[in-house]
Amino acid sequence: MNADHFERRDDRPGGGRRNGHGRSGSGRDDHGGRRRPGGQDDRRDARGRQRPAARVRGERSTSRQAPGQRAKRTDPARTAAFDVLREVDESDAYANLVLPPLLADRRIRGRDAGFATELTYGTLRMRGRYDAVLAECVDRPLDDLDAGVLDVLRLGAHQLLGMRVPSHAAVSETVALARTNVGAGPAQFVNAVLRRVSEVSLPEWLERIEAGAPDRLTGLATVQSHPLWVVRSLREALAGHGRDPGEIGDLLAADNEPPRVTLVARPGLVDVSDDDAWHDADLVPGRWAPTALVLDGSDPGVVPAVRDGRAGVQDEGSQLVTLALAAVPLDGRGAGGPARNEAPQARATDSGGPVSEPEPSTSGPERWLDLCAGPGGKAALLAALAAQRGATLVANEVQPHRARLVRRALDAVPDGVVEEVRTGDGRETGTDEPGAYDRVLVDAPCTGLGALRRRPESRWRRTPADLATLTGLQRELLASALDAVRPGGVVAYVTCSPVLAETQLVVTDVLRRRDDVERLDTPAVVRSVLRTEPDGTRPDLPLTGGAGARDDVQLWPHVHGTDAMHLTLLRKH
Repeated sequence: MNADHFERRDDRPGGGRRNGHGRSGSGRDDHGGRRRPGGQDDRRDARGRQRPAARVRGERSTSRQAPGQRAKRTDPARTAAFDVLREVDESDAYANLVLPPLLADRRIRGRDAGFATELTYGTLRMRGRYDAVLAECVDRPLDDLDAGVLDVLRLGAHQLLGMRVPSHAAVSETVALARTNVGAGPAQFVNAVLRRVSEVSLPEWLERIEAGAPDRLTGLATVQSHPLWVVRSLREALAGHGRDPGEIGDLLAADNEPPRVTLVARPGLVDVSDDDAWHDADLVPGRWAPTALVLDGSDPGVVPAVRDGRAGVQDEGSQLVTLALAAVPLDGRGAGGPARNEAPQARATDSGGPVSEPEPSTSGPERWLDLCAGPGGKAALLAALAAQRGATLVANEVQPHRARLVRRALDAVPDGVVEEVRTGDGRETGTDEPGAYDRVLVDAPCTGLGALRRRPESRWRRTPADLATLTGLQRELLASALDAVRPGGVVAYVTCSPVLAETQLVVTDVLRRRDDVERLDTPAVVRSVLRTEPDGTRPDLPLTGGAGARDDVQLWPHVHGTDAMHLTLLRKH
């Protein structure tokens, strides 16, 4: 391909003479552009689809394809992916909450369901990269395109550059998708753009993107499909948590890898050796947590233990931080008890691995609190552990619809363990119930930049402005938790983000205002809850904490294969 291929006037989709601002002379055409405010309504048919310009003028539109060559309808998998992208864009929905029920409702199963899943998540993950490619193939800013047309183009780009779909099939099926969902005129535009995309290999596209970037970090952000501010925040987090900031490329690449489906076998509720509970699912032990099982090649929804709540889908990092809170020895009932940094002892669980268990209290059952419990994964694991200890759990959630999810997650927990699932503002708990709990989990609302593998749309939805609002909330929730825990009790501050403003700085700022709290050796506690290997050893969990180093724990996708969970354990005097 000639170097000036994309600069020739008539070779670009929607061509025509370009003005000095790099846009077509008319500013709009009938091939994917948005209508002007107060524009021509007759360009849409009765179903709201855009009609080709020739038909608007009363002429008969024609195609270079013979009628028999045109796909009249696209396949269900691609349609499902398109519908999810539109829902994510229009309703701020999360794809992992929209796609599974949509596939079930439309009875899309097996290979088609797998194709739809990869197409949806892959397109969301790599949107930044594909937008950079598409920008080279379109003669106007992508923001000027109809949102539905742009989503179709992104889906086509992912099939061409990120999946093993033959080019002719990727183009023709995506054109059919466009014709069905956004109209015949935009479908012609989609056809032309995707043919341009298909003429260049992925390595060559990436080379062009990096060469055209103003600096190395911007090029890396575009190639690895992360907003630049996110890349800068993650690089700063690596350094702040004691890692080499040069690992940023590996971290971004790990964010773009589809995560393994990891299950939690809730202790006391399910035994890993119970064949009826797992329905012959292909399971292997997790890498770190004794409760973790990796599911390979199956839909977790068909696993009986998952359906009835004895097990659940939960990242291994989330399991570790929950197990760690339950493992910390309490400091008597305010005096004496184990010394700071003393590691708890471990015992075997029904799922075959060790879970650390302090000595039971002689002063009555412990009361535990999950301050921000929705959607309920950590609450369910805490409740299972509480049931084994004779403890009780209160689950608090500010959003009613998320509180309903928590109740559902706790269905399998024995009666009497869960005191209540309530809807309330966690910032008020410390004032309303001072010193009422032995253990408090603060799984604080955050940017979610540590879980971009699972929620790829978060990287495009969050902005730097979100940090100011979230960090203020995080400080208030942590302060409330410290008021709600009794002297000698333990608070776990958890975020699914490694960003320093949401982790270290929150804890430091809250503790600066108090003299009744100490930090615990979180790395020692986390190491104490790791699974036991068949030879009696435990895996070597690489952490930057320990004696003379950090006293919190930060997990990383590229190092630990988990979400980037942060944990700080605190004891109140």
